[in-house]
Amino acid sequence: MQNPTHIQGVSIADLADEFGTPIYIYDGEKITHQVKTLQAAFSAVPLKIKYATKALSNISILKLIRKAGAGIDAVSIEEVKIGMMAGYSAQEIMYTPSGVAFEEIKEAVKLGVMINLDSIPLMEEFGQMYGGSVAACIRINPHIMAGGNLKISTGHKESKFGISIEQLAQILETVATYKLQIVGLHIHTGSDILDAEVFLQGGNVLFEAAMQFPDLKFLDFGGGFKVAYKPNDIATDVMEVGKKVGEAFHEFCKQYGRQLELWLEPGKFLVSESGYLLVKANVVKESPSVTFVGVDSGLNHLIRPMMYDAYHSLYNLSNPEGKKSIYNVVGYICETDTIASRRELVEVRAGDLLVIKNSGAYGYSMASNYNSRLRPAEILIWEGKAHLIRRGENFEDLIRNQEILDI
Repeated sequence: MQNPTHIQGVSIADLADEFGTPIYIYDGEKITHQVKTLQAAFSAVPLKIKYATKALSNISILKLIRKAGAGIDAVSIEEVKIGMMAGYSAQEIMYTPSGVAFEEIKEAVKLGVMINLDSIPLMEEFGQMYGGSVAACIRINPHIMAGGNLKISTGHKESKFGISIEQLAQILETVATYKLQIVGLHIHTGSDILDAEVFLQGGNVLFEAAMQFPDLKFLDFGGGFKVAYKPNDIATDVMEVGKKVGEAFHEFCKQYGRQLELWLEPGKFLVSESGYLLVKANVVKESPSVTFVGVDSGLNHLIRPMMYDAYHSLYNLSNPEGKKSIYNVVGYICETDTIASRRELVEVRAGDLLVIKNSGAYGYSMASNYNSRLRPAEILIWEGKAHLIRRGENFEDLIRNQEILDI
């Protein structure tokens, strides 16, 4: 894994001078490359990519992904609206909520997006309101444990997501009762999935269930492709997945009697490796057992290490050569806020710039104002130029919506 000093010819250090730190930096060429990679891997089937917007929802990023030829999967009505602001038509958006108020479902129907139903009660309420007048998809829980962390495994038996495959008879009864127009079936087993066999296992669940639905237009396999986080890390071989899943899908369509579309919902795969969180070392603090590097960011900007025990490679941009030492890189939040533990880095000095890699997915989108800290700026490198796509917050942004009582 390379430690770049430039992105598309743009100096990362110069970005710190221009915009300050911390800042999020995204490589637009990497994002489009990832879209093209999936398109090539699944070129043998009619493919539609629905980018999981929750991974990174900046409007400029969504515009870039749309230009590359991918639709979006939205999990909230706000993400639906953001997608439309980015230029997506309703037909390019899949809406996959979980446990939302029915008012949000009605708003999504008015906007014209594809609704993904993930509970029997929601199917019933949807049927009572719309009958078969609005096409919909059903999210099935396939009872498959997959993914690198239980918190990001969404297809196991005790997951809140989807309707248990063991309730298929009840699903079919509800469809018949309300004459629902079901045009798609969907599964998503989790994130960080390496093995093509997991996708095939989920596919077999979809294929078997799909034979009970005569009017389908697509099957949605979800996402979950693993990307590389560590040096020499293994990533999903998407070409192998595309070949094996494509062959199985082709055979299913022959049995089904007509060609369907295959949908995918990658999030991390498209944007993770494009993103860098650039931070500055505020202090290097030695103790008898460990040396800490305290930086001007933390779990308020990148929560994944603390929430998921996620590993993020990082490097010293200011001092790329020299003696190496072991450090704990920690944030400035008043909590245990470890970004990297026992990590070997070239000597770090106060004022050095550190680059945290794989920060494109679930970085800014999960950022907060915890400790009343401000969220950083976002920069997109596109066609060899740096573009400010979100300004950093200031103190006025932090208190803007407060109504202060005269006490």
